[in-house]
Amino acid sequence: MHTTISALLEAHPSDARAIGAPGRDWLSYGGLRDLSSSVAASLHAAGAGRGDRVAIVLPNGPEMAAAFVTVAQAAVTAPLNPAYTEDEFAFYLEDLGAKAIVLAAGEDGPAFRAARTLGLTILTLAVPDGAPAGAFTLHADATGAADRAAPEADDVALILHTSGTTSRPKIVPLLQSNVAASAQNIMASLALAPEDRCLNVMPLFHIHGLVAAVSASLAAGASVWCAPGFDAIRFFSWMRDARPTWYTAVPTMHQTILARAPRNADTIAEVPLRFLRSSSASLPGPVMEALTEAFGAPVIEGYGMTEAAHQMASNPLPPRAQKPGSVGVEAGPLVRVAHEIENRLTEGTGEIVISGPNVTPGYESNPDANARNFFEAGGRRWFRTGDQGAFDDEGYLTLTGRLKEIINRGGEKVSPLEVDGVLSAHPDVAQVVTFALPHPKLGEEVAAAIVLREGATAAEADLKAFAAERIAAFKVPRKVVILDEIPKGATGKLQRIGLAEKLGLAEEA
Repeated sequence: MHTTISALLEAHPSDARAIGAPGRDWLSYGGLRDLSSSVAASLHAAGAGRGDRVAIVLPNGPEMAAAFVTVAQAAVTAPLNPAYTEDEFAFYLEDLGAKAIVLAAGEDGPAFRAARTLGLTILTLAVPDGAPAGAFTLHADATGAADRAAPEADDVALILHTSGTTSRPKIVPLLQSNVAASAQNIMASLALAPEDRCLNVMPLFHIHGLVAAVSASLAAGASVWCAPGFDAIRFFSWMRDARPTWYTAVPTMHQTILARAPRNADTIAEVPLRFLRSSSASLPGPVMEALTEAFGAPVIEGYGMTEAAHQMASNPLPPRAQKPGSVGVEAGPLVRVAHEIENRLTEGTGEIVISGPNVTPGYESNPDANARNFFEAGGRRWFRTGDQGAFDDEGYLTLTGRLKEIINRGGEKVSPLEVDGVLSAHPDVAQVVTFALPHPKLGEEVAAAIVLREGATAAEADLKAFAAERIAAFKVPRKVVILDEIPKGATGKLQRIGLAEKLGLAEEA
């Protein structure tokens, strides 16, 4: 097993394709290795090197992918969401202790202003005319001394913040060895080979895109074609241009792609996918089945999180089964069930815990969070995921929900994922997210936000009746809200926590 990002790229043929993008020539592995050397030289000249933290704020696309891979071979990368406000950039840049920031040429917006206020070295990324996808030059506004040694396995490669929906976001440092292990785990579980090509539509400030799409592809000597973000209308023309063998996305993206699949049957036939991958949120079983039918390819649902450098479990490839509603079998780290309060492993339903070389050594400067989330048992260190679930007798893991998101209806526990699965089977339902609605007597009541398919006419009463035939009465949503769009987080994930407030329902309860 390779233990650094640099080692992942070493052995691939120089002329093999590495990174592509719309309307651009391919960047080869030789070109990517040359770019890594020039980026290291630029960083070192600017006073940033091993152990120094370099924020990257770029739009989605090949330069973002290449910047992550190359900067990580010389310093510590910290990709940030380009949509942040100046105050948010100031918080994150200060919190992670950034020394420098990579910005696109001409960028003078919130990230630039926050970096200038904090006194960071600004590295301007420019793309020469006619350059292949991902190729760029870096120019710094300062010079300085830096540790020019190449990062080793135990050095931090990547720093991300947790989403922090209910509290201050936590800093997650991921070592070179964590990222390399996860990339190789994903490569193995998907049987990625040099002839594979990923069409990436995931944001590259998020662990899913950085590791599953980009790092796993490059670990395999395969290629990754980087779209400028997600756009369901352009997705099928990108498929024709990129000729991918697979793509990876979150369930909300898959659902909008699925809605356009019937009118793009020619493209699906012309560019057959080996598989589709879904991760970062639970994929409703009926959506998995519909995608499999539409694309004539297996849908591989994976289970990942930032603290695991992404993947923990994955539905296996054929001939093994892909079980709708399950996140598959352990796929890299050891995955077990622990008691939700006591620090011990257990059987049946409980909190999912993991242990392995892809797992972060711990949250930075947060001993309380580390004490809550890590424990020792059986000679191993285990990380508590915050998810509740259980294994079946074939080793497939089914999640029942985030422990924080389980709805407590007067002492009766309701899994929002179970209700999602039931309502998503209704023929008129395109998207659903079940969430807790504050209730004066019960504490919480079950509610669901739903987006209907185009032209569908189901009413609240119809959907409640449909659910009532399939689940116990206490699990049936008391309120069903039909929306044009459900609010999403920055990475396209539907967010249950706080949804009642966002929709103005908390006051009504």
